[in-house]
Amino acid sequence: MGFFTPAENASNFINVGLKKTTEKPIKIFLLAVMAGAFIAITGSGVGVATHAITNASLSKLIGGLIFPCGLTMVILAGSELFTGNMLISISCLEKKSKWSGMIKNLVIVYLGNFVGSILVVWILSIGKQWDLSSGLLGAMTIKTAVAKVSLPFVSVLMLGIMCNFLICIAVWIASAAKDAAGKVIGLFLPVAFMIFCGFEHCIANMYFIPAGIFALNNPEYVNKAIELGVNVDKLSWGTFITNNLIPATIGNIIGGFCIGLVYWAVYLKKNKTFIENKKSERETA
Repeated sequence: MGFFTPAENASNFINVGLKKTTEKPIKIFLLAVMAGAFIAITGSGVGVATHAITNASLSKLIGGLIFPCGLTMVILAGSELFTGNMLISISCLEKKSKWSGMIKNLVIVYLGNFVGSILVVWILSIGKQWDLSSGLLGAMTIKTAVAKVSLPFVSVLMLGIMCNFLICIAVWIASAAKDAAGKVIGLFLPVAFMIFCGFEHCIANMYFIPAGIFALNNPEYVNKAIELGVNVDKLSWGTFITNNLIPATIGNIIGGFCIGLVYWAVYLKKNKTFIENKKSERETA
């Protein structure tokens, strides 16, 4: 069989969670930096591919076809992504890993993802990648960032829940596959749907919004963004954190934990109860 059954997959996550919560912090951090860079580079690719497309649906379609490359690199290259690591909860619910270990892992990974993202943003700003199309890419980078920080808190929260519902499903499916091709195919559609639907991914936003903030330093980008009707005054590090990063992160945590809870309850807790009942029946007999 070329894949693990859902029950086998759930059991595999017990040891995966244990390894992630007991690994050396510096190793986790470095792998998290790599994952943040992978997602940021993919975000950059989405921007390059879609910045001149005026049709919103087509833009999301193209972006959705590109963005799964980020999670592909995360999984196949072996790195640590905050959103996917919410599935450590399976191991914690099974009492094989400690909740304190999961929290420690998530904090380290979150910081590492942020560092990796910002490094990519800084490199691209120095390399003047956003000069593409006479600065239109820079203007659209600002526009994207402003749109994200302009959403209501509750909207970002709800979109964040749906985002990590799909990301964790993608990781779950990829983990079930036993070969690289199966992993890539398995994760592709859930991640693509996440972009199609405009859901909010806190790690991806560590690229999209800081990129817009860095782009504000170039008057040419700013002027073009204003011509596009963008209110650049809405964009700052403060609005990034309070209007988007916080609600997106909370939503991603909720969405990811729900996936871990459901699959633990269905494939591990249920099986344990069944075994215990059988054991009780034998002892009674």
